[in-house]
Amino acid sequence: MPDRYQAASEFLAALDEDWQRHVVAVGQCLHQPHPARDPYESLVRAIAYQQLHAKAGDAIVGRLVALFPGQTFPRPEQILATDFDQLRGCGFSAGKIATIQGIARATLDGMVPDYPTALAMDDEALIERLVSLRGVGRWTVEMLLIYSLERMDILPADDFGVREGYRRLKALEVQPTRRQMIEIGLAWSPYRTVAAWYLWRVPKPLPSP
Repeated sequence: MPDRYQAASEFLAALDEDWQRHVVAVGQCLHQPHPARDPYESLVRAIAYQQLHAKAGDAIVGRLVALFPGQTFPRPEQILATDFDQLRGCGFSAGKIATIQGIARATLDGMVPDYPTALAMDDEALIERLVSLRGVGRWTVEMLLIYSLERMDILPADDFGVREGYRRLKALEVQPTRRQMIEIGLAWSPYRTVAAWYLWRVPKPLPSP
């Protein structure tokens, strides 16, 4: 795996001077996927982190897991059997509770595939299948593809951090749109996942003196 990341870093650094400077400044790609985490768990975790800073998402997931001592993560039937107020107490909004309950139900119904099935599916086929679930958008499935299925060529073009990172990298006045980001990102294939990792790490410019 590190060899793949090394090749990706070298590929991106060769694109232009901005990318070269940034890749050198950040250093080796330290992307940490969670291979073999099943789609159900990945989706529930992604919902917890939606529109929140990482620390807030960590806290919500931590409180959810704490409801089930001795387990690394609650199973779908346990989510469905958990009282609304308990889930609310973890920090989930009412909308997110409805979404994770829907994911749990769809997992038991077979709509959300198990890990081996998801691993064998094409990126777009998996996205198309899962975005039909209430509250599950393309970004949520892209996080599953990046962190659980270890896909190397996923660009979450809706992600604020990706678009803002590119704006800073290129010193642009405004962020590119989703459509522009997709077009720009074609040049980063087959390593768009690693490109996103680096874009999430573009520093804010220093204030003018």
